[in-house]
Amino acid sequence: MNDFFVCPICAKKTITNIKNRRWECANCGFELYNNVATAVGLLIFNKDGKLLLEKRAKEPRKNFYAFPGGFVDFDESAEQACIRECQEELGVTPLGLKYLCSFPNDYEYKKFDYKTCDLFFTAQLPDGVKFNLQETEVAGLEWFSVKDEKSIDEIPLAFESAKRTLKFFLGRTKNGES
Repeated sequence: MNDFFVCPICAKKTITNIKNRRWECANCGFELYNNVATAVGLLIFNKDGKLLLEKRAKEPRKNFYAFPGGFVDFDESAEQACIRECQEELGVTPLGLKYLCSFPNDYEYKKFDYKTCDLFFTAQLPDGVKFNLQETEVAGLEWFSVKDEKSIDEIPLAFESAKRTLKFFLGRTKNGES
């Protein structure tokens, strides 16, 4: 549970956590809401139909696999975040972004639990792409075959929202949707 015990405004120990959704100070009336953070992820497939995943270089879930992506910055659209994150992490500008779906996620960072709404997009890479990995974020890249639910379950994915997205994507492609 996310908690602190001293009000950041009046410095009194009169702050109360209400259902891990907000904090309220009985002394000065300060309120802080624990709002959902927005994150993006890119599903990028090669010409052989294999999915590009990053091996995470840091916590949370270091050495697990994730889509290229990350948190949406202030004053930035989800699409802008996709492009920025892909440029930062892979050194590449993605092409043809298309919204796919969204799922809630839990993101624990330094003993603090963040609730996120993860927005997923499909994209392509330019021909002849050369990666320039952001080593603080990405330990490596790997292409995975995603043919069925079993193949998805075998990938050591960092986040449940990624697994749900791949199963959603698989269901769409089986139904002839793109």
